[in-house]
Amino acid sequence: MNQQAEAFLAEAQSLANEIDAFKQVHVSRPHESAHLHVSGRASYTDDIPPIAGTLHAALGTSPKAHAKIVSMNFDAVRATPGVVAVFTAEDIPGVNDCGPIIHDDPVLAQGIVQFVGQPMFIVVATSHDTARLAARRATIEFEDLVPVLTPEDARKAESYVLNPLKLSRGDAEGRMAKASHHERGAMKLGGQEQFYLEGQIAYAVPKDDDGMHVYCSTQHPTEMQHLVAHVLNVHSHNVLVECRRMGGGFGGKESQSGIFACCAALAAWKLLCPVKLRPDRDDDMMITGKRHDFVYDFEVGYDNDGRIDGVAVDMTSRCGFSADLSGPVMTRAVCHFDNAYWLSDVKIEGYCGKTNTQSNTAFRGFGGPQGAFAIEYIMDNVARSVGRDSLDVRRANLYGKTENNKTPYGQTVEDNVIHELIAELEETSDYRRRRAAINEFNANNEILKKGLALTPVKFGIAFNVTHFNQAGALVHIYTDGSMLVNHGGTEMGQGLNTKVAQVVAHELGVNFERVRVTATDTSKVANTSATAASTGTDLNGKAAQDAARQLRERLAKFAAEKFGGGTVTPAQVRFANDRVIVGDDAIPFGEVVQKAYLARVQLWSDGFYATPKLYWDQATMQGRPFFYYSYGAAVSEVVIDTLTGEMRVLRADALHDVGASLNPALDKGQVEGAFVQGMGWLTTEELWWNDKGKLMTHAPSTYKIPTTNDMPADFRVDLFKNRNVEDSIHRSKAVGEPPLLLPFSVFFAIRDAVSAVGDHKVNPPLNAPATAEEILKAVNAVRGARS
Repeated sequence: MNQQAEAFLAEAQSLANEIDAFKQVHVSRPHESAHLHVSGRASYTDDIPPIAGTLHAALGTSPKAHAKIVSMNFDAVRATPGVVAVFTAEDIPGVNDCGPIIHDDPVLAQGIVQFVGQPMFIVVATSHDTARLAARRATIEFEDLVPVLTPEDARKAESYVLNPLKLSRGDAEGRMAKASHHERGAMKLGGQEQFYLEGQIAYAVPKDDDGMHVYCSTQHPTEMQHLVAHVLNVHSHNVLVECRRMGGGFGGKESQSGIFACCAALAAWKLLCPVKLRPDRDDDMMITGKRHDFVYDFEVGYDNDGRIDGVAVDMTSRCGFSADLSGPVMTRAVCHFDNAYWLSDVKIEGYCGKTNTQSNTAFRGFGGPQGAFAIEYIMDNVARSVGRDSLDVRRANLYGKTENNKTPYGQTVEDNVIHELIAELEETSDYRRRRAAINEFNANNEILKKGLALTPVKFGIAFNVTHFNQAGALVHIYTDGSMLVNHGGTEMGQGLNTKVAQVVAHELGVNFERVRVTATDTSKVANTSATAASTGTDLNGKAAQDAARQLRERLAKFAAEKFGGGTVTPAQVRFANDRVIVGDDAIPFGEVVQKAYLARVQLWSDGFYATPKLYWDQATMQGRPFFYYSYGAAVSEVVIDTLTGEMRVLRADALHDVGASLNPALDKGQVEGAFVQGMGWLTTEELWWNDKGKLMTHAPSTYKIPTTNDMPADFRVDLFKNRNVEDSIHRSKAVGEPPLLLPFSVFFAIRDAVSAVGDHKVNPPLNAPATAEEILKAVNAVRGARS
């Protein structure tokens, strides 16, 4: 072989190696807006430069939990300098409703108020402060009605926003009656404020010919479009909703951004000028709903090894005054009661209590954490009752691989990796040695007690309303080879746009920097679903990939004809490293695009994706509601002070399954954030209403989210090596919601520490959140039971 031939082969081999090595997915990249976040240049809705003539709105809210409105006098409001107008329900030209499913949620109260904080009227003024001040000057006369405030009261009054949900399999009562051990119990699980860093906000700008452009911090632009159109009594095509980014959402901006979008649009429509509505944090927290709090009654039968024979649970949620998303939330709670466990005989009942409080809504996990918490509490009780380590009891009840692998709702668990994942975490966390060391510590310390717990997660991925599992995207290639992508998902800091850009770059063989993702806009991709249920990347990534694939195929066909000399087929054309490889030639991507444009090749495409295999019968609570499951487990070690109830998390080890991660850096960040957020929910974030129905924890001064000092002193997070068995986007798995269940390990480590006070002979009556007060109550109860 001569030198020229050797050089040719070496060059060909080098080119082949470059093609094989090229990838833009399964690699860690910074968040696409990270440089903007840290420099303060990231533009949010409140950063949009105000258009000349912009006015500001504030909402007048109810001071009563349940009352008839006898009269409203706005003379003092209108007399306030700077006030331009006051609007009530009577001023709405269309439908006075912003309920996402059932039409029971008025934009502005009419005739009756149903919770403290319910909007009754809109004040529009020349400044934000003026509008907010004036809104408090209205004189309103009420006739008090009796409020229902707690889920227990709702249950007694049979006050529900929806009919009860019931799911059963086998003969739970019969199996429990015959079991070697049988017990009943009850517990409470508190709600949680989303506490997004950017509050709710909407900026409505009238356009010509009855158009309305609404900039809104929302997870669901399409729903905002529909709501505004209904309120204004116009067609959807008259309304454009846009969201570049949010400073957090966590479910709180899925449906409940609607009232702010509608009120801003109504005022702008009436006054024919731009109107901004930005509630202060206190108003935001008083108006909007939170994670549903639950109360539970349970009954369980089990054998001497802690294997469950039969189990029944009765769950009641505090929904607030309207249905909002409470039905789907309870459905997911019912479908996640099993968590990672095979329950042969089970009975589950879910009641959606109607109360005169804020209408609770979506929150990261969407009912799944509330359902799974119940079975974990039961497992913890069972382990203590039979005198076995809780990990061994949990492991004995896990779903099987090929048998004992069908859920109570009829879906077969086909991708089970929980056994391997737990085994890996048990080893890497040094669980057994630490358990022995903690037992020794507790034996030698009267005041301080340590606790340890390992808890698993199995979390279903998909909207449990089947038709929501669809997405669209647009990809444009410009003649310089740069790309613009638009999709129906919204960016709230989770890195969705980064992952979608990675997918497009990978599909077209270009560097990440060539791709830009634009603001979510209802005039570009229509009829989109909410960015929720952990489906953002699954749906929008697939849709964008579909659009990019069509472009790649068009360019491959053109390149084969233009540069292939009749010997290269389109299937043989490769894209990598900003080049298009045709036979032995590597043409710069931009050059191919320019020539394709001159040849009149279409350089934009739409993409679409619908999740396969899903079906669900809400009447029978049977079907396949989830495309696949995500798995995880965490080990937490805590120490408590039995004199004060104070607690510290000493160490947390989390191992989570995200399939073949699209971006390990972002995914680890999501796991870490979810862990801390879930830990806050279960330990410090206590919502408290007084006996008049007023939420008293409505500001950072009274509501305690986790801070840096609450972080585990030793925090170890890793991703489980796996590959999705389903054809998800590049075989990755969702990461938004599932890891929020990992800090169950913190709660049950606290319970383990409290249990040590009674030498693990008593099941502590610990409710969540496990605040210092709750821990101290449980410690005293255990001491009392042992004395």
